[in-house]
Parts: sequence; structure tokens; C-alpha cells
Amino acid sequence: MSPRAVVIGPPGSGKSTVGPLLAEALGVVFRDTDDDIVARAGRSISDIFAEDGEPAFRVLEAEAVATALAEHEGVLSLGGGAPLTPSTRALLAEHTVVFLNVGLAAGVQRAGLSTARPLLAGVNPRATFKTLLDARLPVYREVATVEIDTDTRTPAEVVAAATAALAGVPELQE
Repeated sequence: MSPRAVVIGPPGSGKSTVGPLLAEALGVVFRDTDDDIVARAGRSISDIFAEDGEPAFRVLEAEAVATALAEHEGVLSLGGGAPLTPSTRALLAEHTVVFLNVGLAAGVQRAGLSTARPLLAGVNPRATFKTLLDARLPVYREVATVEIDTDTRTPAEVVAAATAALAGVPELQE
């Protein structure tokens, strides 16, 4: 079993919006590992970060990703930091990964100051987001099969670009 596509990207890239739409376009089920973590832990990601810290969250996340990659056949969306974990990167090498890229301005505008995004909380969310993008961009590109810029595209346009790109991926051709 293997997901048709694994969707990754920074906060505000559109994973939660595009993922379900991409699944619908491909005729498969959508799954989000952040939802899996919340269901398993019985509390929000913000609460896990606040009460247990980021390292504990990353352990839960790596376990959720490994499980989902092994058992899900549809479109799978990962949390923005999931690819930073070496074991997750190794697993992603065996899958078709769609990287939704977003620039600083669009990412900050879309992600906002949401408390649901604990890594963006703080005094200067824009600077925090820039630091996050600078650190993660090379990792996203390392594991990506397909990269789609989302800055100026609507969700429907991102899905169209993803389905077109995925049609060129040999293991997805039917």
C-alpha cells in the first residue's frame, strides 16, 4: 500500500485546502497526519507543543507519518515540519511527494497569527516565518517529486497543476 501523493509544504502553502481537493480530483480518500496526531493524543497540536514541547510532538508526528505512509492509499498531507525528521525523509524517498511552495509574503498572509501554528507564535511572526522557510526549503526540495508554486494560484489551479504533474509520474500512470 502506498499513498497516491504525499502533500508537504510550509504553513500557509495550502496543504489542508489543496489536499482534499487533490484527493477528490484523483478519486481517492484524503488523510492529514496532523488530524491523526490530534486523535491519538486527545488534544490539540498547540497543547502538545505547550505541555510536552516540540521534541515530544516530533516523535508523535514521525510515528503518525510512518503509520499513514504504510496504510493509506489516497492523498496524504503532512504537517509542515514532518520532513525535517530524518526517518520521515527516508520514508518519503519511496513515495510521490508534492511540495506546495509558498513565498514569504503569501505565506505570512495565509498563515496569519493563528495559535494553531505554535511555531509561528511570537513577537515577530514574519521574521519567524522567514527563518522557517530558509531552514525548510532545502529539505522540502530534497524529498519532493513535484514542486508547485502556490503564491499566485487559486486552490483549483494548484490542483490542476498537481494532477498534470502527477500524470507524468510513471507509477501514477494507469
